[in-house]
Amino acid sequence: MTQPAILVDDISFSYGDNEAVKGISFDVAPGEILGFLGPNGAGKSTTIKILTGQLAPKSGRAQVLGADVTTDDPAMQAQIGVCFEEKNLYESMSATENLRFFASLFGIRDLDTYDLLQRVGLADRAKERVSKFSKGMRQRLMMARTLVNTPKVLFLDEPTDGLDPVSSQAIRKLIQQEADRGAAVLLTTHDMFEADELSDRVAFLNEGKLYALDTPESLKLAHGKRSVKVRVREADGVREQTVSLEDATAGEELKAAVGSAGLMTIHTEEATLENIFIEMTGRGLEG
Repeated sequence: MTQPAILVDDISFSYGDNEAVKGISFDVAPGEILGFLGPNGAGKSTTIKILTGQLAPKSGRAQVLGADVTTDDPAMQAQIGVCFEEKNLYESMSATENLRFFASLFGIRDLDTYDLLQRVGLADRAKERVSKFSKGMRQRLMMARTLVNTPKVLFLDEPTDGLDPVSSQAIRKLIQQEADRGAAVLLTTHDMFEADELSDRVAFLNEGKLYALDTPESLKLAHGKRSVKVRVREADGVREQTVSLEDATAGEELKAAVGSAGLMTIHTEEATLENIFIEMTGRGLEG
């Protein structure tokens, strides 16, 4: 069995009297994207800070690439990449200079900066000072910087939060490419669409507790309705019909709908991750 790249076993953490993480356990395999789905304050960022050695868990244990996260292990740290919401780029430097400087911290001298910048759509702005970059461009540069050491584990904290659709899609494509390469990805997000599109599994986190850990498909099948909604245009307007797949007559009803000249749309009544999260926790992802 392949050893998990990330292993979390019953960790807890408190800020004073506020228990931010309450005995959660999970793992992430090489090449897997695990989406942490939850609203602000759910414990997502605290978990990442524990796994990157910025905070020590009050109880439980956590390992990254087989190393305990509470120990100062340079070999392990050299194989991880971290991208937080906060932009800590050097604004007086160009995009290329930022990447080369960060690479030097890893002892990397032959970094192909053009390839990295091309991957995030910034190759044509390579020599431009970061102070002139938009928020989306800075976030894409942050992602490029995260990859300078070809990490085996990626910790991504809300990497597309507040970005325009083009920048968001560019970053999502990059995340998928890294997972395809074999990197384990822990992606914290409150974006249901992003989690559904990217994640092999999702974890529902709320008020420091883990409510669910499964594939998006399994969760939606378990909590969705076995029904199909059909919309048909008729002489007096549009008729909408819900066909339960539990009914014995479902096949005949669907056959009649599909054969109708006025058929407009037909789709399954699938639960969304947002719906399931609310059902389990009693609150929305943006709450």
